[in-house]
Amino acid sequence: QPKLVESGGGLVQPGGSLRLSCVASGWNLSLAAMTWARQAPGKGLEWVSKIYSDGGLWYLDSVKGRFPISRDTAKNMVSLQMNRLKPEDTGIYYCAPAGLPRDAWGRGMQVTVSS
Repeated sequence: QPKLVESGGGLVQPGGSLRLSCVASGWNLSLAAMTWARQAPGKGLEWVSKIYSDGGLWYLDSVKGRFPISRDTAKNMVSLQMNRLKPEDTGIYYCAPAGLPRDAWGRGMQVTVSS
């Protein structure tokens, strides 16, 4: 059965770093466009980054240069390296293939940036 397991997240001080990853089993995520999204407390869903099957990348303006997205085909994994974190980056982060309905996403990972 196709599965996507998320890992990472946590509490970090402003300026710190965290790495989020999601590993697929039962399907090849390199064939899909993979997305990272987040939802801050009391706010709507926001797309953060995407990596397309052809290797193309997209970033939300506010994370450009701070959150490089990458894909490891050998591990069937997509990662989001979050650097120079800011309090406004706080939220629940989700990894999902593009086009997957929201109600089929995983539980997400809490990222809290606070001193």
